[in-house]
Amino acid sequence: MNLSRRGLLRLGATATAGAALSPLLAACGGGSGGAPATKAQGLTVKLPTYVPLSAAAKPDLPGTAAGVPEGYFTYPKELFKSVAKPPMSGGKVTMASKTFLPPPPPREQNAAWQEIEKRLGGTADLLIVPEADWPTKFNTMVAGGNLPDVFPYVQTQGVNNLPAFVASQCADLTPFLSGDAVKEYPNLAAVPEVFWKQGIVAGKLYGIPIPRNMAGGLGFYRADLFAAAGVSDLAEIGDTDRLAEALKAVTNPKEKRWGLVTASGGLFGMSIFAQLFGVPLEWRLEPGGKLVAAIETEEYRAAVEYTRRLREAGVIYPGSEGFDSLKRKNEFNAGRAAMTYDGMPAFLGAAGYLQTQKKIDPKADPRPMLPVGGKTAAYLNNIAFATNFVRKADEAKVKEVLRVVDFFAAPFGSEEYTLIQYGVADTDYTRDDKGNPILTEQGAKDTTVPWKYVGAPTQPVFDATSSEAVKLVHDAFTKLIAVGVQDPTTGLFSPTDENKYESLYTMRTDRVTSIIAGRAPVSDLDQLVKDWRAQGGDKIRAEFESVIQKNGGVG
Repeated sequence: MNLSRRGLLRLGATATAGAALSPLLAACGGGSGGAPATKAQGLTVKLPTYVPLSAAAKPDLPGTAAGVPEGYFTYPKELFKSVAKPPMSGGKVTMASKTFLPPPPPREQNAAWQEIEKRLGGTADLLIVPEADWPTKFNTMVAGGNLPDVFPYVQTQGVNNLPAFVASQCADLTPFLSGDAVKEYPNLAAVPEVFWKQGIVAGKLYGIPIPRNMAGGLGFYRADLFAAAGVSDLAEIGDTDRLAEALKAVTNPKEKRWGLVTASGGLFGMSIFAQLFGVPLEWRLEPGGKLVAAIETEEYRAAVEYTRRLREAGVIYPGSEGFDSLKRKNEFNAGRAAMTYDGMPAFLGAAGYLQTQKKIDPKADPRPMLPVGGKTAAYLNNIAFATNFVRKADEAKVKEVLRVVDFFAAPFGSEEYTLIQYGVADTDYTRDDKGNPILTEQGAKDTTVPWKYVGAPTQPVFDATSSEAVKLVHDAFTKLIAVGVQDPTTGLFSPTDENKYESLYTMRTDRVTSIIAGRAPVSDLDQLVKDWRAQGGDKIRAEFESVIQKNGGVG
């Protein structure tokens, strides 16, 4: 069972925040008004108009308005300027961002930071918070009334009433960005409409998306191991039965090799198989505005039964359901499994699957997993890393902040993007013989400032180490997005879903794990569905459907 972006973010916040979330429950919705929202609310706003940048670097592999990213084999030698003039006239904009990296050098020791402020035309104060500490810090900022001008929101960080929170604390960006209004901010206008739906709250545009590559993917497979098992091309696998045969053929416990290696929380590979069987992402929207939950579908039952059969057949690495992600990755890299689930970015770069496995075994041929058969529903569950909100302010300040965010949304190959990603030429990076930026020792430190989470363009596929990797990933995105499905409730609000999601998710995960592990019969799915409906599922459905009906039968 794969999670929607909402589910992933909620669970991540719950796991890291713990009891620290509780003070914010009272704080959100306080301040200058905003009555608690007790009704489901939906999508009624016009999304920002998509206007590609005419000066943008020409890609080696084109992108699409549907979200297929552009692919580049080398970094553009000639950079273009995407921001005509400094977005600020002195003064200061405050920002906050999570980081997954060590602390960067402070402004006075950071050439890149200084150059960014020069380009901005003012002071850029960025509060950098370690990812594990973010929920607590966010909680404290809200409770103390100290929100910065721009900050990320990740559901759920303790806000159990998002519409009330944004109404009281955040700027409504609808008049600034909806429709053609976004053209005042060219880099933001170059973000396709599909990403902006992530920023809708209660029928208004409050959030600015930090785009990702739409699909998390179907994981990865070893084409060389499949070939040794008689499958020379993935296109030869016409359905999931043939895939099961290939996984069995690959498996050889004496040689310590299995068809699939999973990890803790991976439900024995359901992240892959749910998509291959066409299970909807959280919900399926039927004609007339009726919703069917994923666990209620025949496709879900079939995926559970299939995964259980694979475990019974011995093709899943024994005990790997308890592995952490590093152990799973290491075993796959070592060739001890023909398939694994991981996000698409893990394939690229010097530390990615392709380069790592080639170093271990030059004959290794890892590739992104592609749709199998005609049922695949690739989950568009990686549309945005997060959504940034702007603190409520007067019109002039909101526009200034949006100009700053537009600066950080500069696209690949621009002067601004290069500065944000690589720092200052000759100090933070040099160019290799192909023209690709290579970070210096100083640059590796200076560029750990998480500017890319303040604003961001659509994410290109670029790997200075391998054009082969770029081709494989771009091809995978092209095929996945073509059969992609979204959660039809994205952008809608259900109070019960906001409060019950974690408990219902935990119930589903625990019981499905027991079924696949053989500790419970497949027939227990029937009771799971009944309990899910009784403990909040039906109420969530009704709240979402009421919004969909108001929207004319669409999500």
